[in-house]
Amino acid sequence: MRANSRVSHRIVNFALLFVSVSVSVWAQTPGPGMPQPTRSEGPLKLFQYRLIGPFRGGRVTAVAGVPSQPKVYYFGATGGGVWKTTDAGVNWEAVSDKYFKTGSVGAIDVSLSDPNVIYVGMGESAVRGNVSHGDGVYKSTDAGKTWKHVGLGDSRQIGRVRIHPKDPNIVYVAAMGHLWGPNKERGLFRTTDGGKTWQNILFRSDKAGAFDISFDAANPNVMFAAFWQIQRTPYSLISGGEGSAVYRSSDGGETWTDISKNRGMPAGVFTGKPQPHLGDDRGKGRRPLPLGRRR
Repeated sequence: MRANSRVSHRIVNFALLFVSVSVSVWAQTPGPGMPQPTRSEGPLKLFQYRLIGPFRGGRVTAVAGVPSQPKVYYFGATGGGVWKTTDAGVNWEAVSDKYFKTGSVGAIDVSLSDPNVIYVGMGESAVRGNVSHGDGVYKSTDAGKTWKHVGLGDSRQIGRVRIHPKDPNIVYVAAMGHLWGPNKERGLFRTTDGGKTWQNILFRSDKAGAFDISFDAANPNVMFAAFWQIQRTPYSLISGGEGSAVYRSSDGGETWTDISKNRGMPAGVFTGKPQPHLGDDRGKGRRPLPLGRRR
């Protein structure tokens, strides 16, 4: 009897394991009409991307994670505000609906020194024909539970927000400005008091705005900033011009040097959007400087 009982238990356990694996595989299989996962080549070829939702979040240009909390992520939809997951994407919650006055998010950054501090730049940076504008910068000090508007309301589109890796009160914002015409509140802004006041530390013109900024992972005083001259009309996209440039600072943004014409840079005028990445401020070095074409 005991031998038969042990065999029966083994059969039951095997059956439960088979059902569990089958359900897991079925749950990760895209249904009819859903995007099919794409496979990577090389050492990651056994892994594949798959949609983890939320299914009504809309398109996304802003994503941020928390290195000290590997299951916590935020993303900003171009029309749905900020969403948060605490279980690596199994569940998502819209955390900004009660606080934001506009829904289009261009950039998110979470403080490395205090993950409760989050800054969000409004206005999507993917400047499509149906682009939506934002209303400046929002800040949370409780990991997204509540938010406060902290300025730059006329910046309209924000391409990047960077928080100093050791001081959450020092924040840099790359403001693209109005897409449909010139305006003054654009360029590179910095706050040293957590958003109470902002200083425009780099300005090109009322037609060119800052699009991206990156720290050196080993020395955050070394920074690169990109400017993009761009304008939309109801029937066209005017990309590039004399206002497009790449700058470098070695003193935390106090002074800047235009390196657009340095040796090795393309000659002529940038027609695309420069995106500098000297080093990832999360600690992972990145060296390419994709600059767009010249004309």
